[in-house]
Amino acid sequence: MKLLLLSGYGIKISVSDSKLHIQDGHDMNRPEPSNYVFKPKFIDYDNIVLYGHSGNITLDAIKWLTKQNIQLSILNWNGKLLTTILPVESKQSITRIAQYKAYQNSEQRVEIAKKFIDAKIKNSVAVLRWLGERYPHIAKQNEKHKQSIQYNWSLISKAKSVSEIMGLEGRVANSYWKIISSTFDNKFEFIARKYGKTPSPRGAVDPINALFNYGYSILESHCRKAVNSNGLDQYIGFLHEMNPSKIPLVYDLQEPFRWIVDIAVITSLEKKIFSKKDFIRTENYNLRIRPNGVKKLMNELNKVFSSTVEYNKQRWEWNHIIVEKANELAMYLTNRKKNIDFSTPAPNLKREDSNTLRKQILAIPYKDAKKLGFSKGTLWYMKQNAKNDKPFKVYEKVKKKLESRDTK
Repeated sequence: MKLLLLSGYGIKISVSDSKLHIQDGHDMNRPEPSNYVFKPKFIDYDNIVLYGHSGNITLDAIKWLTKQNIQLSILNWNGKLLTTILPVESKQSITRIAQYKAYQNSEQRVEIAKKFIDAKIKNSVAVLRWLGERYPHIAKQNEKHKQSIQYNWSLISKAKSVSEIMGLEGRVANSYWKIISSTFDNKFEFIARKYGKTPSPRGAVDPINALFNYGYSILESHCRKAVNSNGLDQYIGFLHEMNPSKIPLVYDLQEPFRWIVDIAVITSLEKKIFSKKDFIRTENYNLRIRPNGVKKLMNELNKVFSSTVEYNKQRWEWNHIIVEKANELAMYLTNRKKNIDFSTPAPNLKREDSNTLRKQILAIPYKDAKKLGFSKGTLWYMKQNAKNDKPFKVYEKVKKKLESRDTK
């Protein structure tokens, strides 16, 4: 799924001659905003995200987007998803009746809730393993937290109630974020997702929590579309409780896919693409991200959402997997599918710049460069990358040559 971010002042979205006309907003860094024109059926964006201060969108534009199956999402200044205009929902009354019955059946509700959390923890462990490939010393320092995750994870299958599941998930999340926080530079002042007097990550006071807030809002918009397109009721969840201002099923569906945002945020910080200018402190001492910073984050999110994985003998982008999992839930609830599993497909997380690979490159003497098929200049460039904290990629041919050197 591709996201188009519009920000600043004076955003305009209208239709003329059957084409969608978009003018991005003005800001101090963009005196001449971009303009876009899209013909029907020739727009490669699935979600238009508005993070602007002022502007207008015509009724014709809303109709145009709806007919082209394009979502319109509006973010608040703190990254919260204010609202989203979705394509026409699937009219599946049978699905909703089955959903309500499953919610009222305490045993079935607990089993479905377990599936969401089991998948979330499994994917969180995959993220930690991915981190450990680059930072082995951090993995060793956090052994007690890793053990806590494994222990509480093992208890999920024995849980008898949703509250018990949530309690175990809370302990896992606490350990997970302790490990994640030890990865980041202390200058970011990131302690955990939940901090202060209220157990909520909203109203970020540090840059990293601000990034996660914005990222999870984009994930929420994806999940809303998936729930809506499969005829499910977003207000009836299995893990999260009903609340007038909440959308429990959307939050449920987010859980197995939070790793997408985690990987995007961590990768963006490793690349050091953000600067102090990308953030601004509000009068309430919260942090918000400036439009330019949001665009940087959106680019990283797009890369992960659009990465592919093999599932059911085909390769799908992860944004499609989210829709497919909502479809499988609908099929399971209506007895068209015997089992439901949110943990497959598993994310294929492999470090191109693992600590082992860095050591291999740094250990190669320059005199061996020719034997391996490199020039000394190429080897020097590789060594500079290996010394740097930033992520880097190594071509497959180079990897094979490095592997062949190790086996000799």
